[in-house]
Amino acid sequence: MFRTLAILALTAVVAACTAPTPEDDLRDLGSFKLGHNIVVAPKVQTVPGSRPVEAQEWVDILTNEMQARFSRYEGDQLYHFGMSVEGFFVAPGGVPLVLSPKSVLAVKLTIWDDAHNKKLNAEPKTFTVFETTSGESFLLGSGNTRTREEQMLGLARNAVKEIEIWMEEQHKEQGWFDPNETARGTPTAATAVTAAASQ
Repeated sequence: MFRTLAILALTAVVAACTAPTPEDDLRDLGSFKLGHNIVVAPKVQTVPGSRPVEAQEWVDILTNEMQARFSRYEGDQLYHFGMSVEGFFVAPGGVPLVLSPKSVLAVKLTIWDDAHNKKLNAEPKTFTVFETTSGESFLLGSGNTRTREEQMLGLARNAVKEIEIWMEEQHKEQGWFDPNETARGTPTAATAVTAAASQ
């Protein structure tokens, strides 16, 4: 993971596009309703040269962004997130057009079905995302045009977007979040979700 992130930060080419926001149109996630939203970072790795970010800062920003986005879904079946922050590179200032590494973030996610108290994905799903570029940041490097906090927010929101796209695909292809006859009640899987996230 560590070596892969370092290579991606140096070689990635990211097309300019609009950064996602929590207010974007919702996707089709069936009967999904967010229960527990647990983010941990016990083994997070930092690629050398990155702007410094404390593990708890990633926990806070990812928890907030996941909550802001997925709490908008109003289904009647509870599902829980267990996320682990694996590694990151937050691009510093560089020499424009010569050395402009890309910021990158890697996380793992497990989703739990509350009613059946089991994982939907047997193995944690890994997401590796880059911050969205603008014309300015593409040419000059985001380390020269954005604050550390802006870079982190962009990475967190892109991770949320990729997670949401994947969840919609699983809903359509695997039947995740389809309505079932089991009533949804108070979240019960917090301990299991926490354990899965820290694996």
